[in-house]
Amino acid sequence: MNGKVDTESFKQFERLRELRVTHRDLNYLIDSLSHDPMVDQLRIRRLKKRRLILKDMILQLESELIPDMDA
Repeated sequence: MNGKVDTESFKQFERLRELRVTHRDLNYLIDSLSHDPMVDQLRIRRLKKRRLILKDMILQLESELIPDMDA
């Protein structure tokens, strides 16, 4: 067993955690704003688009963290 630590994996896991927290916060914000009739619908659409981009980034990072399997 070598004493080296894979810091790159830790960075990826930390980034994944940050993206998930941001996605969750956007979910909460969108939900809150959706109940307010005075909110600009364009703002909500932009937030939803940003949330979708974050979701794509999360899926990409999760895919990178899964080791390749030989068939």
